[in-house]
Amino acid sequence: MKIPYSWLKELVPGLPVVSELEPIFAGLGLPLEGVEEVAAPPAGVLLVAVKAAEAMPGTQLTRLTLDVGEHGEKVIASGAGNAVGLPAGTMLALVSPGTELGGMTYGVRALQGVESWGMAASAKELGLGESSAGLMLFPANTAKPGTPMRELWAADHVLDVEVTPNRADVLSALGLARDLAAFLKLDLVQPPMGPQAVGEGEIRVSLPEKGIRIERDPTQKLRFGCDRFVARTVSGLRNGPAPLWMQRRVTLSGMRSIDLIVDTSNYVMLELGQPTALYDRRDVRGDQILVAFGLRQGERVRDLMGGEHEVGPEDLLILDGAQPEVSTVADAFETAGQPRLGDTVLGIAGIMGGDHGHVRADTTDVVIEVAHFDPVLLRRTSTRLGLKTDAVYRYERGVDPLLPERAAARLVGLLGDAGGQVHPGATVVGDPEIPGRIEATGEQIRALLGMPVDTDEMRGILSRLGCVVEGEGDALSVLPPSWRVDMAIWQDLAEEVARLHGFLHLPESLPTLRVHESNIGAEKPGVARATLRRTLAGLGAQEVVTYTFTSDEEAGKARTERPGVRLRNPLTADRTGLRTALYPSLLKAAQAHAKGDRVLIFEMGRIFPASGETERVGLLMRGPLAPRTDQAGVAGDFRAFKGLVETLAGTLGASFELRQLRGDAVPSALHPGIAGEVIWNGQSVGWLGALHPEIAQAFGLKGDTFLMEAALPLPGREWAFRDPSRAPAAWRDLAVITPTGVSYGEIAALLREHGGTLLESVEPFDVFTGEQIGTGNRSVAVRLVFRGDRTLTDAEVDPVMDALMGAVRAQGWSIREK
Repeated sequence: MKIPYSWLKELVPGLPVVSELEPIFAGLGLPLEGVEEVAAPPAGVLLVAVKAAEAMPGTQLTRLTLDVGEHGEKVIASGAGNAVGLPAGTMLALVSPGTELGGMTYGVRALQGVESWGMAASAKELGLGESSAGLMLFPANTAKPGTPMRELWAADHVLDVEVTPNRADVLSALGLARDLAAFLKLDLVQPPMGPQAVGEGEIRVSLPEKGIRIERDPTQKLRFGCDRFVARTVSGLRNGPAPLWMQRRVTLSGMRSIDLIVDTSNYVMLELGQPTALYDRRDVRGDQILVAFGLRQGERVRDLMGGEHEVGPEDLLILDGAQPEVSTVADAFETAGQPRLGDTVLGIAGIMGGDHGHVRADTTDVVIEVAHFDPVLLRRTSTRLGLKTDAVYRYERGVDPLLPERAAARLVGLLGDAGGQVHPGATVVGDPEIPGRIEATGEQIRALLGMPVDTDEMRGILSRLGCVVEGEGDALSVLPPSWRVDMAIWQDLAEEVARLHGFLHLPESLPTLRVHESNIGAEKPGVARATLRRTLAGLGAQEVVTYTFTSDEEAGKARTERPGVRLRNPLTADRTGLRTALYPSLLKAAQAHAKGDRVLIFEMGRIFPASGETERVGLLMRGPLAPRTDQAGVAGDFRAFKGLVETLAGTLGASFELRQLRGDAVPSALHPGIAGEVIWNGQSVGWLGALHPEIAQAFGLKGDTFLMEAALPLPGREWAFRDPSRAPAAWRDLAVITPTGVSYGEIAALLREHGGTLLESVEPFDVFTGEQIGTGNRSVAVRLVFRGDRTLTDAEVDPVMDALMGAVRAQGWSIREK
């Protein structure tokens, strides 16, 4: 938040110089992000009065006749849009001849036959703001014509304060000044209050009779949307430029000056922290305002900037009294023939005003809205509609529920000073909730802070912050001020004591490590992830970190699920949603290195399919596993890739099995004949195989590409240690003849099932096809290793072999005898 130093200095007269403020703000927990030095306008920039403004025929220029004080009457030509039809007496900023500004020296020059004496300037041209849309204009009699502008627009410093989300109370000049005065023990000068209301106002206000539960859960808190609404009226205004002093503060605070009515509303928000809204009274039909939730989904309303938005039953709206005899939107608009809801919307509550009812250049009578809205409802609506305004920025963090009356009084007072006629009454409806009393003890707070602070000092700190503190001895009974909506528990009191006592006084001590039983073992997933990453790197794979975003086109090329979670404002066309698989990212990375001889990469990341967010690990290999040097390399075929994954499992102490996949079970990313299911420690975790040729072609990848994708965390198992057997092994070879469609995994599973406790391992060593075993068959030779607690005899092994051969024949397979 930006705030000029001079404004804070007015509210806290004893405030230190700018160079001493940085550690003070840091101690308050409100660090300064920067301090900008804003220079005054050059001496040659004068405030001058318009005597006449005449359009120049055949051009887009305006001839301005100006009263320049001691320089007499001068004439300039201006192309600014707001120069047309300027009323006599309006004052503007004139760069007089001989003045150097922006590296240019201005003089007298002819423009369309007019000897233009200098230049009328915009705020951007003067270096005072970002607006370049028109001239800087000021009310008549702001100063004597010819007065140097720097006398009224002095040099200043603008403080850029970082405000945490819980401190909505300091999103204003008064809030910051209040904290500074409490911290520095200085006097606080309150801004003028404005005329307090006497009697009833002219506008009737109706609040929603029923609330909503935004989560559709009966146990959720019922939210009414608005629990305080103040309406006042001012008439007889002459809209135009705001006073110079107000424009200066609004501009230095980072906002653009618009006109008297809008600037006054923005000024009150910057000063007190209370957003306000002003409506042209001509559009408030029936002198009634309805605060209500939208009638139905899909109703369209237009905001004051011209944007259209769809609102629904959970969006709070401000409507005019088109139907003064009713009190709910449903009653008003269910009847056929009544005006559409969108035609009666004065504003989207707390977010932005509507096109209907917005203040215009000819507005003379205004209705002032100052309200307190539900922060949760406003945040949901503003996020869904994509509307982030200065008002909702404050409302969603928590505005003082008792501030509307004071803000309304301040607002009508400023408009009254500008020539408006203030109606003395006000309409006040609603019963807001305010922070409740907090009970604590000084000992509690000292124990939490770990530093000695006297209980009486705590009382003084909390009192300076606006709290009502009661209680005797060490007891503290604290009623927070209404503007501190973030103070709800006694730990919040401890935080305030620490802030104002000073974090620098915290004693130096070694922290005590207290591990809650629920946190025991919490590091295991992270350790497992780091071990997996380190092991893959040790096997020669390089980790890649890719974007989590993808597009429909990329998903189509990779034959994976299209993204279901879409980005509202994607940075590029190829990153429009969250990815649903990991391997397309690996393919893109491999595509970038398609001309290389070898690619072995992995990634650990999250995917977002329709089934739900999950974490996965992906591995890709292209080219030789080990390139040829002075020695023979290792070819990068399927066996090498499978062996790499087996080595990974063995290094991690896991069992690994690859089961062949056929038909519809083959993932769309894989070749139908080279695809397997990864079984890790007995659980299915993913798939492994060769990339489908059509996908390889779509990504421009020539040659074989092998992929694995598995879910994280990989299942673990209990570690067990035993002494190696001292007994020798007994080996037997067995050749099983099966149809070619039977995988080795099925053969091995059958042998292990019937091998009993003596069978230690099953390993293939030969595959044979030929006429000898019949067409459509193949012979898979396996080596069976038997081991017991002593040397085994043939009498012990032969029965097991007989059982295995019997199981093979029972399966419909046969044994190759020779």
